[in-house]
Amino acid sequence: MPNQIKEIAARLRELRDIAGISIEELAKEFNVPVETYKEYESGEVDIPVGILYRAAGLFNVELTVLLTGQDPKLHTYTLVRKGKGVNVERRKAYKYQSLAYNFIRKKAEPFLVTVEPDPANKPVEFNSHPGQEFNYLLEGRMMIYLDGYELELNEGDSLYFDSTVPHGMKALDGKPAKFLAIIF
Repeated sequence: MPNQIKEIAARLRELRDIAGISIEELAKEFNVPVETYKEYESGEVDIPVGILYRAAGLFNVELTVLLTGQDPKLHTYTLVRKGKGVNVERRKAYKYQSLAYNFIRKKAEPFLVTVEPDPANKPVEFNSHPGQEFNYLLEGRMMIYLDGYELELNEGDSLYFDSTVPHGMKALDGKPAKFLAIIF
């Protein structure tokens, strides 16, 4: 995972340089402190998926370009076999698997997300990004924190929300929670 983070950071830095945007401007655009953004580009810390999604939109590239360094090629369909999506381990608590990484000009980004239980019970990390999001819980139970609300999801429950609102999740019962997340 550390090499993947460094590679993604390098691609982000290169796109920013090509666009002629300063670190300060991009930090402001993403609403993060300049030091935090510098850490993202250094490859020493993980970059939240929401930031990558926003960067892809800002630089007019597919998210796949940031994640893999390659342009998606398929436009009629893309088939991703079980366990074969592009793995994006963003943080220890969350594991993302891109499920349509090779489809060009997607109108949505589908991910299989696994939230690992946190035995240390650390504070929930919040994320926000442009658009809307749909989550469908496949396995386990989890709590989603959204705009001051605590929403418990059980297997088969779904949630659709404005993803510009800071949101975070936590696995319950000491077991992983797995859900389908679609970002629009």
